[in-house]
Amino acid sequence: MAGLATDPAYYDDPYPSYERLRERGRVVRNGFVAGTVDHAVANAVLRSDQFSSSALGELPGPLQRLHARVRDEDTLSPVDPPSMLVVDPPVHTRYRRLVARAFTARKVGRMADRVESVAARLLDDLDGEPTFDLVGRYASQLPVAVIADLLGVPDDERAQVLGWGNHAAVTLDPGLTWAQYRSSSAALREMHAWFDGHLDRLRRDPGNDLLSQVLADPEAADLTRMELHGIGLLVLGAGFETTVNLIGNAVALLDAHPDQLAWLEDNPDGWANAVEEVLRVDSPVQLTVRFATQDTEVADEAVRAGEGVLVYLGGANRDPGVFSDPGTFDVRRDNAGEHVAFSAGIHFCLGASLARLEAAVALRALYERHPDLRVVGRPERRTTRVLRGFEYLPVSTLARVPAA
Repeated sequence: MAGLATDPAYYDDPYPSYERLRERGRVVRNGFVAGTVDHAVANAVLRSDQFSSSALGELPGPLQRLHARVRDEDTLSPVDPPSMLVVDPPVHTRYRRLVARAFTARKVGRMADRVESVAARLLDDLDGEPTFDLVGRYASQLPVAVIADLLGVPDDERAQVLGWGNHAAVTLDPGLTWAQYRSSSAALREMHAWFDGHLDRLRRDPGNDLLSQVLADPEAADLTRMELHGIGLLVLGAGFETTVNLIGNAVALLDAHPDQLAWLEDNPDGWANAVEEVLRVDSPVQLTVRFATQDTEVADEAVRAGEGVLVYLGGANRDPGVFSDPGTFDVRRDNAGEHVAFSAGIHFCLGASLARLEAAVALRALYERHPDLRVVGRPERRTTRVLRGFEYLPVSTLARVPAA
């Protein structure tokens, strides 16, 4: 577990470490924290009302008071309260109810045409370019357009908001360097200032976007400035990161498994299940943490009040007790959707259906336009532990030349 937190080799391939952890038991301790790669345990912890998503309440009183004194509201990130990611009921219930109305099945279904048109436009822009960075030119641009629509961001401000969102997403990862922390804090300060102006603009001239709907909701009348910012920051950071990593990881997996891609080309209705298998095999979010709010038991092991449990989602998704031959990538796997890549319980990802839609549309459009697409050069993984994806993924649309 210490290696998973510190070893740079983890960026490239954390999965052997998960298997070593699995050999040690369903719940493993290292003296500081517990951890699990067991699918059933992960589900139980994530769904339990005896665990909290925030460590703040477990701090001793003096440290809580110190935190309140030094906290700078204008640098709060998606992992700081009042973000929905790290608050518990009843506060979490209230926030989620306000935001969930934008992610109903009907509303996500209506976004399909928009996603398809964005994918087509991005691919049109790439016509004539035999090689390009899939992340920078395609995988990141599609979710940015969709999330910008959700937040009502004007076209001429989207590039700037994307830059801020990248900095905000870095804060989801523990163990930032001092340089990363300072850079992220500066970007977050600029983003909070932008949110102030953006929310004022939407109050004067509301649209059909999520933030306009929240502002118009009577239940949101007494939301504070930082609560509104927290909603926007989480939608931007989480909504972008999950999808861009999912698309990039999918292209890398399909490149390494041409037989799976060939089957999808003959069976295009299989793209939705292929997305589930990518989520299982190479989860865009690798881990989360919960803190016991009282003495309890998990997998017949006592967990003390205040003790943290690292839930390795990427390991739980390869549990051989749930998935046969779990290390094999199989887009036809019957139970691929049983993964916990989007968490579980009250913190199950609100945008999961949208991320699935974006990925399926983006991948199908990409390979229909470029059936010979392949990874070339030297891809670069992101140097993050919680988020797993590519910083740079060079691809070519040119067919391979057969060896003489």
